[in-house]
Amino acid sequence: MSTPSIESSTREERLDYVLNEWRCLHNCELCGKCHILKGRSEEILYADYIDGKRSYMDITLEIRSNR
Repeated sequence: MSTPSIESSTREERLDYVLNEWRCLHNCELCGKCHILKGRSEEILYADYIDGKRSYMDITLEIRSNR
């Protein structure tokens, strides 16, 4: 699934996308999502995307640069 654009999606669609992308795969050795989130909530980290203020990619790049 491609990232819903801010212009053509609803808040609920963006929230569903974030929750789906960051859902637990129950395979910690291969996944690494928890390592990236560092115990933080994906809803909080991507709040600006969910609210239509910033792109998903901008936030993702910021998270990666703050490792």
